[in-house]
Amino acid sequence: MSLQAELEQRLHPLQPTHLSIANESHGHGGYFPGKESHFKVVIVSGQFDGMRAVQRHQKVYAAVGDLIAPSRIHALAIHAYTPSEYTGDVPNSPDCAHAPKA
Repeated sequence: MSLQAELEQRLHPLQPTHLSIANESHGHGGYFPGKESHFKVVIVSGQFDGMRAVQRHQKVYAAVGDLIAPSRIHALAIHAYTPSEYTGDVPNSPDCAHAPKA
């Protein structure tokens, strides 16, 4: 199973009303086809109601557990919203200083 699929499976218990996972590994140093190391997660869940951003991130990290490891997922950008907050507008990820040069 791919890391992206594992990530999706681990986040399912948070009962997201919206979940998108983007593999952004191609924009980082050391990229090769098929590499899975950098991901961006947009998750909308009623379970985040009443939580501060850091608490939401902690909940996501608890769900993904050991997937965050040097040999697995190196970086995880988390955009966690309640259903009433989510507008569909999500910030772009910053460019990596070690991104492959064109």
